[in-house]
Amino acid sequence: MSTATSPAVNKSAAAPKYSLRVYNTLSKTKEPFETLQPGKVGIYLCGPTVYKPSHIGHMVGPIIFDAIKRYLEYVGYDVTWVVNITDVDDKLINEANKRGLTMAAVAEEMTADYHRNLAAMGIDTIDHFPKATAHMQEIIDFTQKLIDRGFAYASGGDVFFDVGRDREYGKLSGRSLEAMQGEGGGAAERKKSSADFALWKSAKPGEPSWSSPWGEGRPGWHIECSAMAGKILGESFDIHGGGLDLVFPHHENEVAQSECCHGKPLAKYWMHNGLMQASGEADKVGGGGRDRLAGDQAAQEAGKIGKSKGAQAFSELLKKYAGETIRFFLLATHYRRPIDFSEERILDVEKGLDQFYRFFERYKRVTGDDFYTLTSAAHREQGDFTPSADATEQAIAEHRRKFLESMDDDFNTGGAIGDLFELVRLLNRYVDAEKLESTGKSDAAKVAVLKRGATVMRELANTVGLFRTPVQKPGAAGGANDELVGKLMKLFIEVRAEARKNKNFATADGIRKGLAEIGVVLEDRPDGTSWSVTK
Repeated sequence: MSTATSPAVNKSAAAPKYSLRVYNTLSKTKEPFETLQPGKVGIYLCGPTVYKPSHIGHMVGPIIFDAIKRYLEYVGYDVTWVVNITDVDDKLINEANKRGLTMAAVAEEMTADYHRNLAAMGIDTIDHFPKATAHMQEIIDFTQKLIDRGFAYASGGDVFFDVGRDREYGKLSGRSLEAMQGEGGGAAERKKSSADFALWKSAKPGEPSWSSPWGEGRPGWHIECSAMAGKILGESFDIHGGGLDLVFPHHENEVAQSECCHGKPLAKYWMHNGLMQASGEADKVGGGGRDRLAGDQAAQEAGKIGKSKGAQAFSELLKKYAGETIRFFLLATHYRRPIDFSEERILDVEKGLDQFYRFFERYKRVTGDDFYTLTSAAHREQGDFTPSADATEQAIAEHRRKFLESMDDDFNTGGAIGDLFELVRLLNRYVDAEKLESTGKSDAAKVAVLKRGATVMRELANTVGLFRTPVQKPGAAGGANDELVGKLMKLFIEVRAEARKNKNFATADGIRKGLAEIGVVLEDRPDGTSWSVTK
């Protein structure tokens, strides 16, 4: 049986002073976030099996944990984040055979696709991308240690984990041993129990294989992650993450084999994100929709978007929407809830984002500065400030406090983004009320308040990886087309202005409405009318 016990937490002055809480799948409760080593965090996130192009479901975990890592570093932690690449698997072998390629060639092609998509989403904080095929010796050594300790057995060239030897098996998923089902097929007759799972699989003719003490073969899926996590992060680390669909069997089996091998907990906190649902699926199961589904693995898996359900390649989605739009869409929901996916919902998010982009343009008109070049606090304590008596500056400080409170509470990016919306509305109202866009009427003290608000917005947005660089929307016109579109819009605006001057409001309103229907928004300001594209 496992001898794992809860590790002692070393509370020293080196640990950040802020109080974070994290929901732990293992305990089913929110717990204070206290790391194994003061000031340091190790995160392991299960990555893709690279046999087909990535789809949007593959981006959920990386975007969430990219935001989590950024926030942890913002509050003062030194974070090491690992995302594995499963480059040997039955699905990979089958795809390679179908395409007449080697398994390695398919894996290399799809890994490159995965990395391109991560880059498009602004995910650049992952420290290690270990591949299973590069860790065969660690996998073999790990398996042998489990045999030596009596938790695994060789049978006909295969090696299985003996589930019955681990009295704690099922503690993560909450499933009883009687409810477990293992692999069927030819492997079943070589097992002691149907619930036992493969650590090493004997080679089949024509399949990729590696030499081992049990003959030619390849690793089982679960052992790969345990070996790679142990190699890079150590036998125990802070956070193990992944989609809710991985709780059982993958993470349950990782817990069993790692803790039986090392005699200590694999991870202190188990964090599982909700799954991407086809639009409407979250509500089909009834009774509470997305809120009810949070944590419900079976219900979320029923509506999950996946390769087997024909999910479109993520690269195709990027031809229609900016990476930041998709990132914003995924962060707008608390990570433990299922995400109801449809392109209509992404379009709604895109329209919401335009509030920020229009504010950035407005800020430049008022101050002459580019929002994207603002220097903001990289660490939480650097951004702390005592507001003046100005009511707007006090409100800015309050929105910052609420944003940080949301993130401290189980990395609630959905709540935090709501606070960003409140902040941009506040700043827009301030510009209007103080008439800061009126030529020659800008008050230096009032502009300073606006700059404070914009700087805080950049600080907070950067903690979740938003508004880092200007966004170019896919399909946007360029070159000579830009000049033509600009001239046409100038003509529309002049015709509308003339109509309003002549009190022909029906024509003026018709121009505004017609442009809005094709995704062009007009914004009337004291110094003239501007336009922007929303889709």
